[in-house]
Amino acid sequence: MTSTQDFLAGLTFLEGRGDATIDAEARTVGVSAPASSDLISDPVSGALTRGAPVLASSAPAGDFVFSAQVTVPGERSTYDAGVLALYVNERRWAKLCFEYSPDAEATVVGVVTDGFSDDANGDVIAGDRVFLRISRLGEAFAFHHSPDGVRWRFLRVFRLGTAHELEGLRIGFAAQSPLGEGRGAEFAAISLEERSLADLRDGS
Repeated sequence: MTSTQDFLAGLTFLEGRGDATIDAEARTVGVSAPASSDLISDPVSGALTRGAPVLASSAPAGDFVFSAQVTVPGERSTYDAGVLALYVNERRWAKLCFEYSPDAEATVVGVVTDGFSDDANGDVIAGDRVFLRISRLGEAFAFHHSPDGVRWRFLRVFRLGTAHELEGLRIGFAAQSPLGEGRGAEFAAISLEERSLADLRDGS
């Protein structure tokens, strides 16, 4: 059984580099992304852009529920984001982002990359923080968000590979600032539970 504190103690950079602060006892993490940093495999151009700091630790072997309150403080540039991440390898990952859209709105965005990235926008969020959650159910994963960490809104469900391909799965945190001069993201109330969601769409 992996505790939240053990998970946080195992965090290391898998992609990019940036400043990071980790307080396992308080269950908080801070990640700062440098200017022009992103992690995306463009489905139109085919270009792979890397450099966003991804701070991750080994995921439990079975089902889990991983959540945090994500805050992106201050003035934001387009696509600045705080991120919960799933990471299999350099060409296969997924991001649940609290991202600043081209319409100047804080938005929940889900990106799934298997060679190339898709990009699907969800709800607009009032304020500078939101709860994000990634859950594993067998070989599938689900993205949810919440204003309070109690009632959850479904965003999407997807796969990233077979059980064998997911054996090295890591989960964690990232920040990005593709068009900006850098951005920090703060993660609080971090929780990692080894359990299965009973229903993806009932708000639990």
